[in-house]
Amino acid sequence: MKQEQLNETIAFLKAVGIKQPSIGIVLGTGLGKLVDEISIEKEIAYSEIPNFPQATVEFHSGKLIYGELSGKKVLVMAGRFHMYEGYNLWEVTYGIRSMHALGIQNLLISNAAGAINLAYQKGDLMLIEDHLNLQGGSPLAFKGANTFGPIFADMLVPYSKEINQKIKTIATAENIQLHEGIYASVVGPQLETRAEYRMLQILEVDAVGMSTVPEVIVAKQLNVPCAAISVLTDECDPKNLQHVDIAEIIAIAGEAEPKMIRIFKELIKII
Repeated sequence: MKQEQLNETIAFLKAVGIKQPSIGIVLGTGLGKLVDEISIEKEIAYSEIPNFPQATVEFHSGKLIYGELSGKKVLVMAGRFHMYEGYNLWEVTYGIRSMHALGIQNLLISNAAGAINLAYQKGDLMLIEDHLNLQGGSPLAFKGANTFGPIFADMLVPYSKEINQKIKTIATAENIQLHEGIYASVVGPQLETRAEYRMLQILEVDAVGMSTVPEVIVAKQLNVPCAAISVLTDECDPKNLQHVDIAEIIAIAGEAEPKMIRIFKELIKII
């Protein structure tokens, strides 16, 4: 049934003109302006795509965008899916499986996250070098998952060392401060308690969010090299915790976004 769903989705997307994208991109909360840099050929609302989940979060636009960026064909998810929207992990990662079936060779992911590492500040960027899956499930844990690839996916190197090195080189050349650290993915949508932030510090986590990890696990099953950058939108100091303003988080993501766009644009030229 899942393969049939996916086949129907891919047949539709190919029929509307999406052909052999080289790079898949997932845009996180408040990080949609990369789309403005793309020479767009097709823009399709998720609601028009057979079997595609719908983005229900107000700051996720819910469109699949196909076009050219830095000389490469890209396929962009402007809006992702989360467990906290009520989706299961098959649905959360449906876009990744769709992009893979259409031919992407590399996957770039962005997200907004809270800084657990107290040396990091609002507006900073963090390249994810490893993660903790604290969502209580796996996108590979369903009947028939082995038809898509190995379910015992090797997570020794979930994020491509080669792509990460290119990103670090670009950040240095562009004079962009780029941290590197461990990202923990939780279910949400509530934010963490002071006790939970202390736990994450003990676990040596550098940033926390509500996405990305399921997408990376599926990319690993499908053997698609990937990299992910977090935009740090709030500081999670359990000893000095402040009330979180979602509007402020979106604003900070927007202010930091140009740095991420510069990195992605230069990266796409060379991968």
